[in-house]
Amino acid sequence: MHYKINDIAEEISVRINDPANSGYDRFVGLEHYESGEVRIHNYGTTDMLGSTMKEFRSGDILIARRNVYLRRAAVVNFDGITSGDSIVLRIKDPLLARLVPFILNTDDFWDFADRYSDGTMSKRLSPKTLKQYEFELPDVSKQEWLAETLWAAYETKEKYDVLLKSLDKLVKSQFIEMFGDPVDNPLSWSVLPLTQVGACKNGMNFSSKESGVTIRCLGVADFQDNATIRDMSKLPLISLNEMPPDEYLLQDGDIVFVRSNGNKALVGRCLTVYPGNVPVTYSGFCIRFRTKNDLLLIDYLLRYFKMESVRSKMAGRGANIQNLNQQILSSLQVPVPPINMQEKYVSFVRQTDKSKFEIQQAISDLKATIRALVQQTK
Repeated sequence: MHYKINDIAEEISVRINDPANSGYDRFVGLEHYESGEVRIHNYGTTDMLGSTMKEFRSGDILIARRNVYLRRAAVVNFDGITSGDSIVLRIKDPLLARLVPFILNTDDFWDFADRYSDGTMSKRLSPKTLKQYEFELPDVSKQEWLAETLWAAYETKEKYDVLLKSLDKLVKSQFIEMFGDPVDNPLSWSVLPLTQVGACKNGMNFSSKESGVTIRCLGVADFQDNATIRDMSKLPLISLNEMPPDEYLLQDGDIVFVRSNGNKALVGRCLTVYPGNVPVTYSGFCIRFRTKNDLLLIDYLLRYFKMESVRSKMAGRGANIQNLNQQILSSLQVPVPPINMQEKYVSFVRQTDKSKFEIQQAISDLKATIRALVQQTK
């Protein structure tokens, strides 16, 4: 069956002029979306909001208008308010309302959004454009089964996601237990300024019009919740006029940060890369850090950067696009515990990573199942 968003949904634009006294206590901003997720899991509070917002109700679908390449559209299971950077969509039919969140997370929809959105660098999806999107679903008799199966798979994936987050918390709590908070440094470890530990380098800026040399490129979209990337085939290929200088090629053990993004929650996110002999560069929205001594193990240093107190010191600055710069990084002071303690901690992390890998594989399988099910509607 053929559907058009304009025929099955309405855009909700109920204005809230005084958010702090609106009676709503939950706020969903761009920072609360998770790329590729069909349900909103995060939210903030409304008590500090001053500008005009708009309301949404449980069951509505929120679509992030800005930066369509981040692919952010999800259903909410609570009432609240959101900013003008979100489109609030209310599906008229209850059964379709269960299916449309999956449809709006397909390659087909986001290719459409990218093609017809306004702007170049930071594309914006308009409600008018959204309403023109058309898609196919099986007969109504099969839609109930499809909805039940999709949500069963997705809710299983959510449970695995919770397990992953629990393991991440375990790794962080072990860091605190062994070394104390890295900013407060209660165990009085000797410290080194980050500039003595290694050096930073901003990533490459390049044009989509370049051609001649093809190379893998690490960009913001590749970070997600990864701690390490070893398989370079997962990174996208880009075309350049010539091979980048060596200083823009990643090496084993490099730590790369998200430097700039419209989503503040992504700024400061980091991972390690092990490209081996594969030439890999990194985008201008990233910063690369490379150690220059053996006082700190790479995996210890990576986990240091991921601690909440350190992330707080790296908090981006800027009104719309949030930024992390080398000056902020250079202000960090890194505790230097004995190398045998670092090795013990790294061994613990690697054992935990084995469990995470198995869970991530199960999540990948479920995502593939969901994609295959949705693809059957084409």
